[in-house]
Amino acid sequence: MAAQVDPAIAKATEEFRVKFKAVRDEIGKAIVGHNEIVEGVLICLFTGGHALLEGVPGLGKTYLIRSMSEALRLEFSRIQFTPDLMPADILGTNIINEDPETGRRQFQFQRGPIFAQMVLADEINRATPKTQSALLEAMQEKTVTVAGTRYPLTPPFFVMATQNPIEQEGTYPLPEAQLDRFFFKLIVQYSSRDELATILQRTTTGHKPDIKPVMTGDQIIGAQKLVQRVVVAPHVQDYAIRLTLATHPRGPFATELTNRYVRWGSSPRGAQAISLAAKVRALLEGRYNVGFEDIRNIYLPAMRHRVLLNFEAQAEGLEPDTVLKDILDKTPTAAEKAA
Repeated sequence: MAAQVDPAIAKATEEFRVKFKAVRDEIGKAIVGHNEIVEGVLICLFTGGHALLEGVPGLGKTYLIRSMSEALRLEFSRIQFTPDLMPADILGTNIINEDPETGRRQFQFQRGPIFAQMVLADEINRATPKTQSALLEAMQEKTVTVAGTRYPLTPPFFVMATQNPIEQEGTYPLPEAQLDRFFFKLIVQYSSRDELATILQRTTTGHKPDIKPVMTGDQIIGAQKLVQRVVVAPHVQDYAIRLTLATHPRGPFATELTNRYVRWGSSPRGAQAISLAAKVRALLEGRYNVGFEDIRNIYLPAMRHRVLLNFEAQAEGLEPDTVLKDILDKTPTAAEKAA
């Protein structure tokens, strides 16, 4: 006999599904295709995480978050990362302010563009590692510290960073510590023939999408709390744990490809991301508990930036997704293991 679901939870779940679809549809007025990317970014938002999008310039990564900010009543800020960008250009700085009446001077903090609810870090890997690391505290702690004073950021706080493929000239690889702060890493592919035809029709004829705001910050925070209430059964959670441990070379769950090609595996943040993202997937399917397929569905974007390949893998042109797909194939679910 199925467990009785709290009517309030059932109502909140249905409202979440409706709102999620509404935001996705509004973004779809501007973004052609890339459905998995749009859904992945929204999953990051509703879990309280941050998204990293990788792709060559011109694929609509910046346009995506601009459209998303229009569909959500959130304060938006864009930071263009360049080699000469300094941490103070992101966080803000103390300036000397003089009182015109008394002539007294005092320091006043001038906030940087990080003080927004939705921040676009555009081409993040074109800045130096020192500047990239300025985002670490903001992304993890939701605060900014300048000259020993800590300033809280207004919730919900969401960072979407775009980066060019590291093979391109003038890029600096993101430090592993910062990569780990991103909830998902999403790969933006080229548009198809039909999608490109639609893009040309929209962008060369004066068409301007009318994107309407459909969610507020408070509603987003409420959705994030709802996601955390979704149940993960112990045997399903164990599957997520084993998939995470399978990225550790020479560990008890490592596959042959892991041992051969992986230098460092995922941190516990990987397991946290798998669990939370799977909860969103369950809610979108109208379920109140996470299944094995939910975990498999989000495994690649949650883990691909948390697996560091060794020199042999790089020499052979191997991508993290190859190792992760092998792990998915080789790691049994609890049901298969018990059979």
